[in-house]
Amino acid sequence: MSWKARLRDLLIVALAFVVGAIGLTAYAVFRVWDVGQQDNRRQVDAIVVLGAAQYNGRPSAVLAARLDHAIDLYKQGYAPWFVATGGKLPGDRVTEAATERSYAEARGVPASAILAETTGATTLESIRNVRALFDQHGLHTALFVSDRTHMLRVLRLAQDQGIEAWGSPTTTSPADSEEPMHFDALMHELGALAQYTFLEGDTADQSTSLSGGSTSAASTPSAPANTPAGPSPTASPSASPAPASN
Repeated sequence: MSWKARLRDLLIVALAFVVGAIGLTAYAVFRVWDVGQQDNRRQVDAIVVLGAAQYNGRPSAVLAARLDHAIDLYKQGYAPWFVATGGKLPGDRVTEAATERSYAEARGVPASAILAETTGATTLESIRNVRALFDQHGLHTALFVSDRTHMLRVLRLAQDQGIEAWGSPTTTSPADSEEPMHFDALMHELGALAQYTFLEGDTADQSTSLSGGSTSAASTPSAPANTPAGPSPTASPSASPAPASN
């Protein structure tokens, strides 16, 4: 085979690789967008809010948007438990979960209804810890709250951990509405999805023995008292970060 024929074959292979990569990326972007548009709120055991940046007890705009939506869902009666998630960065005095707890309590969520995992440094770690909390409390179903861009990965991770999961993204996060931040979040999600799919993907039975973060409510599977009555389920299940989400 002549060098020209070999060069032609290499160019064909390279072109096929580039076209395939573009197609895969386009599909992933569509899936991130599509899942982020779906609000599958329904009656579940717990509402789980994913952590984001906080400033020693003051939530960032991204975290506040997530919390406001999760609190609204709780007050509408979609779940008897409210789960706060997230650890802290070096130098922080409090965890993301502690900030979420204080914010939720100040807005009417009873302390007795709040569970927390306080050690997760990434989305995967937090969801593994949430699974451990669910095992401790006899919980099985969850409504996850985060930004639209984050929802595909959140639901993929939760389902891989054996949680029956649906998403209800906030619609007010600057991570989705402010263009530079949205672009950064989308790029982060594409990279994180690729990393999880090809390097970190695991199954629920690999994580059931992992310890969760601190538990901030009594270790009982019964629902907390004074839980508001919730509306009937209205949506079908869906499979699906802000810059502060990992």
